[in-house]
Amino acid sequence: MLVGRTSARGLRSVSQALGALKEGRAPQGLDLLGVVLVADAPGRLPLGLLRRIRVLRSVTHVHRVPWIPAWRLGSTPRAMPRQLVSLAELVGSEAHKEEAAS
Repeated sequence: MLVGRTSARGLRSVSQALGALKEGRAPQGLDLLGVVLVADAPGRLPLGLLRRIRVLRSVTHVHRVPWIPAWRLGSTPRAMPRQLVSLAELVGSEAHKEEAAS
């Protein structure tokens, strides 16, 4: 998974990394499952950033993680957002498997 923020700089970095993968400038044997975009601020994204995300979606799977205030303070949220649950299932997270078993 390639991870980036939803800021203009973060989306530009993700685009550059995807370009490097396409051009073969990535480590051998690397398989891209998709892109994870973590919200850089609370609220809706400006239209310009949403357009950039649409372009990324045309190239690969994009998973968005919402703004989680608890993370800013270094704590754990009371409930995990559904986007994180589905992402944990995708990557086979051991923490998710343990949480689901209990």
